[in-house]
Amino acid sequence: MTRVITLVLALAVVLGTPGAARAPLGQHPTHTLDWRMNPVAVVGDSYTTGGDEGGLGTNGWTTHAWQSLLQRGLPLTFDVAAQRGSGYGARGDHGDSFEDLTARAVKPDDVLVVLYGSRNDQAANPILLPAMMYSTFQLARKSAPRARFLVIGPPWPTADPPPAVLRIRDTLAYQAQLTDAAFVDPIALGWFVGQPGLIGADGVHPNDAGHAYMADKIAPFIAAQLR
Repeated sequence: MTRVITLVLALAVVLGTPGAARAPLGQHPTHTLDWRMNPVAVVGDSYTTGGDEGGLGTNGWTTHAWQSLLQRGLPLTFDVAAQRGSGYGARGDHGDSFEDLTARAVKPDDVLVVLYGSRNDQAANPILLPAMMYSTFQLARKSAPRARFLVIGPPWPTADPPPAVLRIRDTLAYQAQLTDAAFVDPIALGWFVGQPGLIGADGVHPNDAGHAYMADKIAPFIAAQLR
């Protein structure tokens, strides 16, 4: 399943919303958040698309996060390109990698690019994977030269992720550092550990409650990048 959506709100709702100054990151210019919509691109895998286990439509974490951020005075649009099975080195159920999804979602006026995942890279060649991550980040940088970048590593529902997932996490953290992106580590933060009620019957994917939970975790990181 590929999910490509744009979350927007009528202008009348956000007119008069207080602005928030955005501090510069490195050499990247400052953006100012005001009543105008500020575009955010989101690239992800099945944890973002949702599926039979939960997270479809308005139950997805991106919708919950968007609503939460709007309430905080951050008027954003979310352009989401996500595909089940996709990753930096893995191709999803429609044949796209994160680089393909980045090419689809990221636009020149984006103020933030969010990349989330992916555990699907367990089967990717560990020698080639760093280059695939680097290529994806460089494409995003070229496509949205003024944007900040938030890279979220692969989550795992238990306290004992396999070595391959830890390798993906460590490689991703290093590549994010090289590209001056903020990195969030769901494994180190124990997002789903000890909370089986947030995971669907397949034992892998978040249910609707899990998507609301992810939104609560991710929205503050997005807000921090935009202030």
